[in-house]
Amino acid sequence: MATKKTVEDLTDADLKGKKVLVRCDLNVPLDGKTITDDTRIRCSLPTIELLKGKGAIVTVCSHLGRPKDGPEDKFSLAPCATRMGELLKMTVPLVGDCIGEEVKKTVDAAKEGDVIMLENTRFYKEETKNDAGFVEKLAAPFDLYVNDAFGTAHRAHASTEGVTKFLKPSVAGLLLAKELKYLDGAVSSGDPKTMAAIVGGSKVSTKITVLESLLDKCDTIIIGGGMVFTFLKAQGKPVGTSLVEDDFVEMAKKVLEKADANGKKILLPADIIVADKFDKEANTKTVPAGEIPDGWMGLDNGPKTTEEQKAALADCKTIIMNGPMGVFEFEKFKAGTMDLVNILADLTKDKGAITIIGGGDSVAATEQSGRAKDMSHISTGGGASLELLEGKALPGVVALDDK
Repeated sequence: MATKKTVEDLTDADLKGKKVLVRCDLNVPLDGKTITDDTRIRCSLPTIELLKGKGAIVTVCSHLGRPKDGPEDKFSLAPCATRMGELLKMTVPLVGDCIGEEVKKTVDAAKEGDVIMLENTRFYKEETKNDAGFVEKLAAPFDLYVNDAFGTAHRAHASTEGVTKFLKPSVAGLLLAKELKYLDGAVSSGDPKTMAAIVGGSKVSTKITVLESLLDKCDTIIIGGGMVFTFLKAQGKPVGTSLVEDDFVEMAKKVLEKADANGKKILLPADIIVADKFDKEANTKTVPAGEIPDGWMGLDNGPKTTEEQKAALADCKTIIMNGPMGVFEFEKFKAGTMDLVNILADLTKDKGAITIIGGGDSVAATEQSGRAKDMSHISTGGGASLELLEGKALPGVVALDDK
């Protein structure tokens, strides 16, 4: 991917007094009107503070959730505006719309260093359709555009791609630039011999294209989570009542054969913690991966698997993790994920390995473990990071100005 201009490439003169539209990813988890995790808001602050400090008039836009038909109060960005104001120690007013006269008036009346937030862009169905008329209205009050929303960079929406046709310069924010540096950098310049990928999660169907793409980029791939059992079935092993996607057994077989033919190492679990039901209070036992009994389901990696993973990763210089190893939400099935997170954090701390954590569940597990600060990079985009790892171009990035 061509190197893109970032906010750091803009001069003070480019920014002072200019009306800047910043696309952030403020799609935070809410319990009613209470934000349960403000990570995405915090991640957006460095770019906003840089623009503010250079005398720009900053207007933030974002989506939140998936409103069905027009505005829905439960998807209002009001809690985000309040929280951002608290973090910036200033008032961040929320405009009740993202296009139209009220937006223009508020932006025109703002002073240098002010921060304004627009209401949820997805209150208009034209946002996801990248409708030309809507795009023009969204861009109208502004001089330039900054995209800092890596989480939606794989979508060609009005606020992520369309507005770049009307606003110049259109550049990457600090967060987006950091994501591209780590993820795109790892994919395009990593040495396969010292690069490993850990792919977990429940479904092979959502990760199969990533796995195939990673086989060209890494010599070592660790597979974990529910997707393991589709691979074990492909090897003819009993899987009990474990999660299996029968439609993907043949595909899993092909991935294993391709790895074998190209001298790549796919590490599947050696032992598995099985349960008699999907329940946090279930009875459990640890069995070899090829001996899951009838009526039992695999819900986590066993200790031998973790030891094998540790050995396989010991000399790696770049490690990408996307997806957990088990049902880490249940105490009895969290060790496989948490132990692996600790292994990665130690490799960064002690050996300087580059560790990149992507995908909502992996990030949640890493935060929970208290080791997030020891990783090289925690990615804010699940779908976007997967598409980048697949080698796909991201529309929201392609649309930005080249350096």
